[in-house]
Amino acid sequence: MTGSGNNTYLLAGGNGSAALIDAGTGEPRHLADLDAALTKARARLDRVLVTHGHRDHVDGVPHLARAYPSASFFKRPWPGEDSQPVAWQPMGDGESVIAGDEPLTVLHTPGHSPDHVAFWHEPSGAIFAGDLVVLGSSVMIHSSRGGNLAQYLASLERLLALAPTRLLPAHGPIVPDPATLLKAYLDHRRLREQQVIAALRAGYSDVQRIAESIYDDLDPALMPAARENVRAHLDKLKSDGMVTDEAGWRLR
Repeated sequence: MTGSGNNTYLLAGGNGSAALIDAGTGEPRHLADLDAALTKARARLDRVLVTHGHRDHVDGVPHLARAYPSASFFKRPWPGEDSQPVAWQPMGDGESVIAGDEPLTVLHTPGHSPDHVAFWHEPSGAIFAGDLVVLGSSVMIHSSRGGNLAQYLASLERLLALAPTRLLPAHGPIVPDPATLLKAYLDHRRLREQQVIAALRAGYSDVQRIAESIYDDLDPALMPAARENVRAHLDKLKSDGMVTDEAGWRLR
């Protein structure tokens, strides 16, 4: 589900302070590379900024806390899910946080998860986008764990309106043409919605059968993710007043 793996971003300032965006999983090679990069930059790790609470972004927190005991850990709260043994510093939408010696603006961008944030470096137009996009793939909306498609679409629109120069995602390569990718993501979700509606019109009334009708050539190992996406679309259509889930899913 993480493609080629996880990206974390180290921002080291000329003042000797450094911040890490996302914590990784505690992989020893990652920790060794981080230590080497800090040594090369003659910097200390002062802050760890986490985009959201999924395991591939927070499981490295206790390892980092042990290796860098003076570091502070920042995250938007996710009640009931934040169980890491650190004293989180909360981040709110629109707040500024210093990474190295540069300010980043916190953007609350829910949808993939309720607590998801992105970090906007306004002077360069770069956005550290977390799990909002993956170049060459799509993002799962985990509806059974707080994912919300309507919020996700609004988050994509919010990034598009900022006209970023590049996106630095948590998985996959850097995105050099954000507008094209964000518009493609929005178009893809609109297409999926029409496919879900067509499946309902054809008489499919449960998530599994709808998913199978849309993702007919999908690797079976990815079908659970497909079901999550279908459920997210159904939940959005329900909130839009277009479908009901009484006695199975059906169009109103």
